[in-house]
Amino acid sequence: MARIHYKVVQHDGGWAYTADGVFSEPFATHDQALAAARRVVAEQRQPDDTHDIEYQDADGVWRTETARGDDRPEVDVSG
Repeated sequence: MARIHYKVVQHDGGWAYTADGVFSEPFATHDQALAAARRVVAEQRQPDDTHDIEYQDADGVWRTETARGDDRPEVDVSG
């Protein structure tokens, strides 16, 4: 099972959450970034339907893969 750790950090003149070298959009405050990261963690824990997803990796390459709805990662956040 995959494990994802999000961390809240200063970024781009504000605050963001990051995982595996990829940053979220900037937030004005630490609390806003932490709340957003907690929402992402909660969403990732929820089972879903199996479907194709697209995402941009840390090198800027767009990837497409099938995400099984019952294969949820272990996720947490610190900050």
